[in-house]
Amino acid sequence: MTGYLIRPGRIADAADLARLQAEVQLQTLTGGQPHPGIAAWTEDLLDGHPTVTPDNFLVAEHEATGRPVASLAALRQEWSLAGVRLPIVQIELVGTAPEHRGNRLTERLFAALHQTCDTSGVPLQMIEGIPYFYRRLGYDYALVADGAATLPMPVPAGPAGELMMRPATAADADTLAAVDRRLADGDTLFCPRDATVWRYEITGRRPADIARREVAVLLRGSVVRGYLVHGGRPSATGELIVVAAACDVHADWPHAANSMYAYLGELCRHHEASAMRPLLGPDHPLVRFGPPGVPRRPRSWYLRTGDPAGLLARLRPLLHARWQAAGMRWPAPTITIDSYGRAARLEFTDGELTSVTATRGAVNPSMDPATHAAIPPGALLQLALGHRTVSEVLDIWPDCVLRDRLTEQFLTAAFPRMPVRVWPRT
Repeated sequence: MTGYLIRPGRIADAADLARLQAEVQLQTLTGGQPHPGIAAWTEDLLDGHPTVTPDNFLVAEHEATGRPVASLAALRQEWSLAGVRLPIVQIELVGTAPEHRGNRLTERLFAALHQTCDTSGVPLQMIEGIPYFYRRLGYDYALVADGAATLPMPVPAGPAGELMMRPATAADADTLAAVDRRLADGDTLFCPRDATVWRYEITGRRPADIARREVAVLLRGSVVRGYLVHGGRPSATGELIVVAAACDVHADWPHAANSMYAYLGELCRHHEASAMRPLLGPDHPLVRFGPPGVPRRPRSWYLRTGDPAGLLARLRPLLHARWQAAGMRWPAPTITIDSYGRAARLEFTDGELTSVTATRGAVNPSMDPATHAAIPPGALLQLALGHRTVSEVLDIWPDCVLRDRLTEQFLTAAFPRMPVRVWPRT
């Protein structure tokens, strides 16, 4: 479509992009006025964020005026799946000026982003967004973002024992990064932060930044044993939001949870919050060792991969280790997994996985004798990220077809359910 130029962001765009996003995001909360928290967040991303540069934004420029009229932020980060690093782009701040809507600018911005990710080897893109909308752009619901119960005030807590809480300082950044490094090697999907990012989270954001969070550290004596991350003030609905909680020693969790709930209860009383809402899964230790609350339906994260074989290739060490731990050896040279358009060939030597390569998909993979598994893209994402097991996928997707029982057993061992402990970098 003529009249618009899709280009990377520039530092000179900062004021225009902050104004644009503030005028189109969360307008129901401001009565149609610009949202100051969105403006501050956009400014922070464009000025001083340790992992974001202006060209992480994509901009639709109106050629007649030279002004940005639509944009998105593509925040590059690295998640860890049971110790395997996965490059991922988290998409935020998607917005178009009202007078320029209807020109398919969002579609064009996403097409440019997908082309960049596919050519640069970033296998995953993620967005938490409008229900169903991003399915039209190639995204599938692939992860549960939270789902833990809301706790009305007062928040009860048991005895904390020897574990205490205090607000974090910039001096804690190296220790928090070390905690994350250890947790990233566990059996979870996790987003580790290095010391520079932790320092930014603790002291680097503007006070008005809507993505700003407060960090507290868990102490045994003077030794940091974990952390708690929460909103700096109650949400628009009066709830204090908890976005992350970690404990370096799993056996500490019963007492750690008591210390964290006591700390959060004091914060709720100080801020006159009506409730505490964890953006954590129901299986998170903080939730399991805490009091019952009011159940909630989880939010959804939508993901896309333009390179299923590339994603599985990154997971090759993990797949190899899982099959080895299960004592399983594949009796043939290859397994072909077709995602209805693109396929991955897993190659084996003496029964052990040695490589994963892309190959042409079959015209009708569910009926193709050379295809071992025909798995829709959304189902493959759910399996790869541990959101669902093979049996659950087979139950939900009738167009997920496995050749035989042996294939099912091998894929079941390859893709167990994994806890999600992701607090994305924003």
